[in-house]
Amino acid sequence: MLPRTGDVLRVTKAASVQFTQPMLFRVIRVHDWQTYDGWAWLDGYQLNAAGDAVERRSIFVQLQGLQPGFVARPQRTTPARAGVPVAVG
Repeated sequence: MLPRTGDVLRVTKAASVQFTQPMLFRVIRVHDWQTYDGWAWLDGYQLNAAGDAVERRSIFVQLQGLQPGFVARPQRTTPARAGVPVAVG
């Protein structure tokens, strides 16, 4: 799986031993630098649980070890429109 710009990934030690603590990562770009077969350099943002970027990073990962990432989004509620006059007629 070659990531694309905008993809959110879950990066764990399956992708590289340096990621003992899993992290969410939003891809900015995949470099076309020559590396070991099945590995790639990715530029992107480390995300917090809310999906906000907390740090820009370049990471070297084994593509086979990358997992799809999911960001929990809070549900939005529509505010009540109390006090708005309604035309009857």
